[in-house]
Amino acid sequence: GDSSEVQDQLKGVQLLQAASCAFAAILADESVVTWGVPAYGGDSSEVQDQLKGVQLLQAASCAFAAILADESVVTWGVPAYGGDSS
Repeated sequence: GDSSEVQDQLKGVQLLQAASCAFAAILADESVVTWGVPAYGGDSSEVQDQLKGVQLLQAASCAFAAILADESVVTWGVPAYGGDSS
């Protein structure tokens, strides 16, 4: 739960979701910042370029799903827990 590495990015937080070992926040510009255990959703770098226009976040135990403005869904985290929707 140490957010010190992303603290400077956590401005204008609109929504916060917690998985068992990670957090994700939607910012005012509809982007997402994540932190926590990387494999459990704390690292969203593989999908970060897709996380634009995020309207809603949902956390599972080890994964996150984001609904975008175009009604598409982006997921990340542990694949067996829904982190890979490809």
